[in-house]
Amino acid sequence: MVLAVGATVPRDLPVPGRDLAGVYFAMEYLTPSNHVREGDLAQTPISAAGRHVVIIGGGDTGADCLGTAHRQGAASLTQLEILPRPPQSRDEAMPWPTYPMTYRVSSAHEEGGDRVYSVSTERFTGSGSGQVSTLVLNEVRLAGGRFEPVPGSTRELSCDLALLAMGFTGAQRTGLAEQLGVDFDARGNIVRGADWQTTVPGVCTRPETPGRGQSLIVWAIAEGRSAAAAVDRALSGDTALPEPLAPTAVALR
Repeated sequence: MVLAVGATVPRDLPVPGRDLAGVYFAMEYLTPSNHVREGDLAQTPISAAGRHVVIIGGGDTGADCLGTAHRQGAASLTQLEILPRPPQSRDEAMPWPTYPMTYRVSSAHEEGGDRVYSVSTERFTGSGSGQVSTLVLNEVRLAGGRFEPVPGSTRELSCDLALLAMGFTGAQRTGLAEQLGVDFDARGNIVRGADWQTTVPGVCTRPETPGRGQSLIVWAIAEGRSAAAAVDRALSGDTALPEPLAPTAVALR
């Protein structure tokens, strides 16, 4: 058995007001939105139409939220990122062949919306009905390896739909993983050995799963081919399939 169930546990935001109506994980918003045709966007259970949308997280998932909210006719769109705005081009801090963390503009960003860097959400506030209406944020700076608020930088944004797109923390522990009894590591990923097998004999993991967590598609392709080779070897004693990498391989930093 090969577990390819995804690393779907989202990173939460434990701040005051998180439980207000209108604050959702990104996938709670994206999944039903992708299940309707473009002409039927009003039928999605969570719609950005006419709403002030704030997306917390500057990655690909946040960009997906941005593009979807544009399609639904949001009144305004703001995407927040705790990190500083990256440089326009590769600098000495990211020499080749490391992945360059440079400023990128996706097709969704080209359509509009504000991107705000070096900020952190302090709290959500709401109306008397329990609906989120405002996001309170601070500018932040890096000090001693941690982000700290910049004094006097607190401000408010209108927000009646907040989407949390801050990444994922590993595989879901309930359901199939729990029933199989596989072990997890400290990062929330399923433990796997050099043969791609978990701590349960005969059960393997492959990319974009608990083995690595959320990652790039090139890792997914390479790990999928390597895991297939490992399964072939386990069943037949040998394999002629390509094995691009080992399960312990990591990206260059």
